Amino acid sequence: MVPAPGECYDLMSQYGMLDNIRAHSLVVARIAEFLGRELIKRGLDLNIDLVVGGALLHDIGKTACLNNGRNHALLGADICNTHGFNEVAPLVAQHVILADDLPGEPDARQIVYYADKRVNHDQVVSLEARLAYIVERYGFNDSRRCAAIRRNFNRCYEIEKTIFSYLGEEPEYLLRSLPRQSDFEIKAA
Repeated sequence: MVPAPGECYDLMSQYGMLDNIRAHSLVVARIAEFLGRELIKRGLDLNIDLVVGGALLHDIGKTACLNNGRNHALLGADICNTHGFNEVAPLVAQHVILADDLPGEPDARQIVYYADKRVNHDQVVSLEARLAYIVERYGFNDSRRCAAIRRNFNRCYEIEKTIFSYLGEEPEYLLRSLPRQSDFEIKAA
């Protein structure tokens, strides 16, 4: 089952999602929805409700994992499964590290993963800026950890190339064309 935005907001409240994480999730969802709709216009078969639900809930486990070392992506997937949102759980589980079984064309997992990497806090940024932040924040000045972050992030560059080749645009198109708000954001306010 795929949650409606209202159900996502209820879960955000139920699990005590911090306001800054909620703000981040709303921007990630706006990007994911925009890209999903643009890809659908170009013939891809995507479930936009799944894309939006996955983006809204991608950090549902983050608040509970702050400062304790737990994996927020896996906890978030467990939360989704607990509430019967089994279709969304893989998107949440893989928003940090994608599985290797990706199709050649963009799917909901790739869109949510990519959208998350384009948002630093609640601001849309380039992949380069986001990578720099992630290395600084989570690399802990450990060269092996920083290298692993960069290797994982290389997938994001590949996904960006794939998404924008389907759109027939450059990544800057996102910044030029992204709506300021989505209907689900207006309803959440």
